[in-house]
Amino acid sequence: MIDLSTLTTERRNTETYNLDQMSVHDALIKMNQEDQKVALAVSQALPQVESVTTAVIQSFKKGGRLIYMGAGTSGRLGVLDAAECVPTFGVAATQVIGLIAGGEQTMTVAVEGAEDSLELGRKDLVGLELSQNDTVVGIAASGRTPYVIGGLDYAKEVGATTASLSCNKNAEISKHATLPIEVDCGPEFLTGSTRLKSGTAQKLILNMISTISMIGIGKVYNNLMVDVKPTNEKLVERSKRIIMQATDCTYDEAEEKFEAANRDVKLAIVMILTDSTAEQGRAKLAKADGFVKNTLK
Repeated sequence: MIDLSTLTTERRNTETYNLDQMSVHDALIKMNQEDQKVALAVSQALPQVESVTTAVIQSFKKGGRLIYMGAGTSGRLGVLDAAECVPTFGVAATQVIGLIAGGEQTMTVAVEGAEDSLELGRKDLVGLELSQNDTVVGIAASGRTPYVIGGLDYAKEVGATTASLSCNKNAEISKHATLPIEVDCGPEFLTGSTRLKSGTAQKLILNMISTISMIGIGKVYNNLMVDVKPTNEKLVERSKRIIMQATDCTYDEAEEKFEAANRDVKLAIVMILTDSTAEQGRAKLAKADGFVKNTLK
């Protein structure tokens, strides 16, 4: 059994020994000071994050998937990032997947022993029919979660790309991944509560991996999310505004092309920028592999 005292995420923070005696004001200031250390810690891991993101782009271009897997907070953050890719980038829910030990019910209620099962991690990936075109990112603040290790070992057997994200140096899961990321944010504000600094670091890095990989497959034009899905009134209006920002057209023209493109924002933009019909615009995008700028050449 691993000695938890060796993990940074389990150490006591000398800055907060008297936490229970602090005023609300002082506790908030101290927590904010601790949080400010997170972005700096993440910056130290950017070369490793770049390697993982590049691998994800390669997986997408081969028709593969990005699969996050973790337990507890780590698993929830993976599920969250995966879910948000669907409306933001217009991808299928099967392209970015979040697996959490114990299944969907553990998003709100802990399932005893789920994270301690090597076999469960393997089983969940078998259920997804994992292939060598996929990239699996195992997430564990402690860096030792058996569920994640079992999944990474199976992914290696299949030939999928394996990556890990932990908040301890020399993490156990790093030994089971080809592309490990390790971020040391220092001891938590509240001893052992890895939903705090560790969770924030994980959220930042998952945002990077998914967002930059989507840019790499043409889901962004300039800095606009042109594949956004207009699933509600707010997003319908945002879609029109994106069309206006991308083309300098009027609101009325954006609305007209938006409807003519069957509410496909990217297509509407190409139709305006290249003076094309919807059919012509689709052909241009197909030839350009979905990159708006490549339709302008």
